[in-house]
Amino acid sequence: MPSSTSLKRILVAGGAGFLGSHLCDRLVAQGHDVICLDNLFTSQKSNIAHLLGKPNFEFVRHDVTHPVWLEVDEIYNLACPAAPGHYQYNPIKTMKTSVLGAINLLGMAKRCKAKIFQASTSEVYGDPTEHPQTESYRGNVNPIGPRACYDEGKRAAETLFFDYHRSNKVNIRVIRIFNTYGPRMHPFDGRVVSNFIRQALAGENISMFGDGSQTRSFCYCDDLIDGMIRMMNGPDDFIGPVNIGNPVEFTIKQLAELVLELTGSKGKLIHKPLPADDPTQRQPDISLAKSRLGWEPKVPLREGLAKTIAWFRSIDMSQYRAPTPNY
Repeated sequence: MPSSTSLKRILVAGGAGFLGSHLCDRLVAQGHDVICLDNLFTSQKSNIAHLLGKPNFEFVRHDVTHPVWLEVDEIYNLACPAAPGHYQYNPIKTMKTSVLGAINLLGMAKRCKAKIFQASTSEVYGDPTEHPQTESYRGNVNPIGPRACYDEGKRAAETLFFDYHRSNKVNIRVIRIFNTYGPRMHPFDGRVVSNFIRQALAGENISMFGDGSQTRSFCYCDDLIDGMIRMMNGPDDFIGPVNIGNPVEFTIKQLAELVLELTGSKGKLIHKPLPADDPTQRQPDISLAKSRLGWEPKVPLREGLAKTIAWFRSIDMSQYRAPTPNY
């Protein structure tokens, strides 16, 4: 537990989401006063239900595209739909969430002299021509494609963070999150891990886009949260951006086969057309995170998937609905 002088009032925007709820868990356990801000568009109140009775936890239902006035010491900005089907459902709102949300929270950080953290994404690299991706790589993004609302929204948010830092001396931290998975993923978020697990547990065939040769790097949520907190608590001369993800690369076909093995499913792999602008490769270079934060992921894919599958088995799937018509 931190000493009383190191306890902080911390705002987590998007705190009822998959990663946000895990971050709230960690910060509440450390004794900080945590304010979870979320509009519950794609997140679940059930993710934070176990925290609602805690004296150092508070939930505020609010949309970050509208200004909010709070007095805080630190801000984590995780507010934005992150699954393609969700952020493409209302692309204008997605862009507004990234841009207006950043402006509103950066304004609060400036007024409160609070440290502020941006959960950016590997999607800023687009369909990369550099492999693996380093933080100096500027990306290969289609600015008018169906994924641009998210990719370009997150890129614009990074711009705003660095301009507030240069112009107003706001103390910022920026990480770029690569594929992350674990308990509390929304079963209908349309991401590859949750899709495969949900289909396998239902005894359905596994829908695989393309031939399955495209690669991803999968980071377990506990490792990712470690990286977030290390970055927020790191030295003030290291503001990012920094890649946080697992550098061990798997093909989508390998992931599907591992899910079938771990679930004992008899389903088969069914190929579907690859979506537009879907990256063929995605792998982080985490040299910077290792050298500056002493961080690297610990949980191997097989172990993390087993924990995630166990959580999917434990929930009542009928209590979940697809947040958008896309799934």
